[in-house]
Amino acid sequence: MVVNFARTSTSADTLRQVFQKVDAQSCPKLFNFHMHTVHSDGKLQPSTLMEQAIAIGLQGLAITDHHSIAGYQAAQAWLKNWQWRNSSENAPDLWSGVEINANLLDVEVHILAYAFEPEHPSLKPYLQKKPTTGKHYQANNVITAIHQSGGLAVLAHPVRYKRSHVDLIAAAAERGIDGVEAFYAYNNPKPWRPSALETQQVQQLADEYQLFNTCGTDTHGLNLLQRL
Repeated sequence: MVVNFARTSTSADTLRQVFQKVDAQSCPKLFNFHMHTVHSDGKLQPSTLMEQAIAIGLQGLAITDHHSIAGYQAAQAWLKNWQWRNSSENAPDLWSGVEINANLLDVEVHILAYAFEPEHPSLKPYLQKKPTTGKHYQANNVITAIHQSGGLAVLAHPVRYKRSHVDLIAAAAERGIDGVEAFYAYNNPKPWRPSALETQQVQQLADEYQLFNTCGTDTHGLNLLQRL
């Protein structure tokens, strides 16, 4: 498998196809679209993260540091070197990713951006290693910027916020969100598994609004198979 460096609209099309097939068994051993490195509030070095991803056998992943793509860029460089040394081995697809704070219905939410062009000017305000303010902080503007950069926008962990996920998903869909993080472990179980009730509720809303379902461990610790 040739790694997709997520620099063209084709990579977003490929990711759409993956999202259409994501289910409760996809994460954390086939796909993982939510993880953090030392470049935001995580503990993993990008190189260690990629070593774990390959050891696990991930087919695809995205590093989603908060307001930074430095971890993704380091992982991308590491993976390219790994491929040169292991040309006969399958490599996972690595998509660009970032987690962005935003205001939605007067509540702060997190929006995950995937498969965007990292150098696109529309995303520059969101890649400064800190949350934005003013108009850039509004969810509709975040989603628009992600789309302008060729990427996909996903509402992270919809049941974690101070307002009902029913209201938030409806509002996000109205503003053009592409997907919701349906498969998420809200109580940090070991081994990792998506929370059954919350997953069912989010999936039903995703179906209603014709949104993708995505999955991710939201890893902040030293193990990609866990959140903490």
